[in-house]
Amino acid sequence: MAGYYFLVSQLPSLGNIGEKSAMPMSESAFIELCSRYMSEKEKSVLQNLSLVPPRDTKDTGSVFLNTWYQKERDLRLALAQIRAQKMKKDAFILPGSCTADIQQTARTAVGMDSPLSAEQFLYEYRLKLLDELTPIDGFSTDAVYAYGIRLMLVSRMKKFDGEKGITAYHQIYNSILGQD
Repeated sequence: MAGYYFLVSQLPSLGNIGEKSAMPMSESAFIELCSRYMSEKEKSVLQNLSLVPPRDTKDTGSVFLNTWYQKERDLRLALAQIRAQKMKKDAFILPGSCTADIQQTARTAVGMDSPLSAEQFLYEYRLKLLDELTPIDGFSTDAVYAYGIRLMLVSRMKKFDGEKGITAYHQIYNSILGQD
């Protein structure tokens, strides 16, 4: 555990990464750096970090990750339920762990006109949730996992490009109309 002070102090800030700025660290560099300091069990958990929670609830060995994955799973289920209702499909009952704020967030995101705006809204919600769940002890294993999740979120959002999205949309739309 003493090594986490040195590990965390080496991690670059992810606070103000703009749309055009480069990522301060890649996910693979992060995992490689962390693997020098973590136990085999912790490295295994770290290497399995994902923005997509496991379908079935299973213990990761981390209270933080278990809670994060449950909240993300609930958000995805709420989004699916609201989309199904909009398409007049059979909806399912949400699990009891799906809180009112998650349901409201899903309703707001689904109601947005632009998919990019919805993604940005969900990104901000996820960052806020991550801040709430991240342990106070900034040098703990869970703090390292939280940094990894934040790095993945930032990296994912940097891949969105509005101009490329509009171009792709017009290409798809024109191909449907037969106006290649």
